[in-house]
Amino acid sequence: MSAPSAQSRVSPELIVLAGCLIALITFGPRASVGLFQIPMTTEFGWGRDTFSLAIAFQNLLWGLGQPFAGAVADRFGAFKVLCAGALLYALGLVVMAYASTPGVLHLGAGVLIGFGLSGCSFNLVLGAFGKLLPEQWRPMAFGAGTAAGSFGQFLFPPIGNVLIDSFGWHQALVIFAASVLLVMPLALALATRPTAGTATAGAANVPNQSIKQALTEAFQHRSYVLLVLGFFTCGFQLAFITAHLPAYLKDAGLSAAVGGWTLAVIGLANAFGSLGSGWLSTRMSKRWLLAWIYFGRSVAIAAFILLPASPVTSIAFGISIGLLWLSTVPPTSSLVMLMFGTRYMAMLYGFAFFSHQVGGFLGVWLGGELYEIYGSYTVVWWLSIALGIASALINLPIKERPVERGPALQPAE
Repeated sequence: MSAPSAQSRVSPELIVLAGCLIALITFGPRASVGLFQIPMTTEFGWGRDTFSLAIAFQNLLWGLGQPFAGAVADRFGAFKVLCAGALLYALGLVVMAYASTPGVLHLGAGVLIGFGLSGCSFNLVLGAFGKLLPEQWRPMAFGAGTAAGSFGQFLFPPIGNVLIDSFGWHQALVIFAASVLLVMPLALALATRPTAGTATAGAANVPNQSIKQALTEAFQHRSYVLLVLGFFTCGFQLAFITAHLPAYLKDAGLSAAVGGWTLAVIGLANAFGSLGSGWLSTRMSKRWLLAWIYFGRSVAIAAFILLPASPVTSIAFGISIGLLWLSTVPPTSSLVMLMFGTRYMAMLYGFAFFSHQVGGFLGVWLGGELYEIYGSYTVVWWLSIALGIASALINLPIKERPVERGPALQPAE
């Protein structure tokens, strides 16, 4: 077993294992949310726009809280943030389980789960990896953490289907809430110290740089802005598919089990896609990797909606889109660290993730709204295709090098 890093008394292997388990546990219930749409709307007589708005708020508030959670973790350490996030997440699932009005649903599924995810999702795990792990471990650890979240998506939807069939959707959510509390003991291994961080092979960290200076530097850096804009599409596509794919397949005459297994296959394929993306991030241009991922998603979506819906085409779509699902995360997080170093890694990646979640908000919300208007999801599917092509083009001008800093912001010798 490798020796502990300078930032932690825990070995790199245990840090990666704990981080991967946290990513798996926190991603699973969130990725299974689409399973609860039809049971909830059927029981209470709500339209799909009501459910969609709650999940849209969840995505938006997850993104809104992420930079702040990242800044607190960067400044004071990750452990307390992960524990607070897990408590909010679990509470939100319980409130969602007993929601009987749209307002309570929006509070639980939207506000509490959204802010909970901002404090305990894989984004905080990646920030901790950047601080705690030796440089040579980081790219593959980013891929492993993302893949673990994907494996949570593989495990939880089939389990969710079984729980709903056996105990009802209310109890299924309560059981999911209990599983989220396992994050708290696991977070001990990711207890980063409240320090300025370590140096990286990319941009050198700046000991005297304030949060305001770091944000000004980032948002005046053209490549970072392009990266943030391109990440919008990732959130739009993923959130729309997660929330609405089971209902889309149900409308096509397929069983709920097909929807659950398609989400599960997406998660399984994503585990391989994320690991592969982490590996490729160390061996090829990250901007070109991102461009090909976004373009590939557009091709996969177009093929899926143009072919007749069937269990075979659904599973095939799950495999193809799954390989590209969160494979954007390793090159995106690696580019943030390359440009700016690790000191404000969690915060700056958090702002990129906020763009991702604004896209997620619009993807889920428009899915429900346009379904109620047109009676189908066709418009949103084609919008997803167009956004994928746009993001492929947006990522191409990115320059893969550390930010250029003036003498006043260079580290002291």
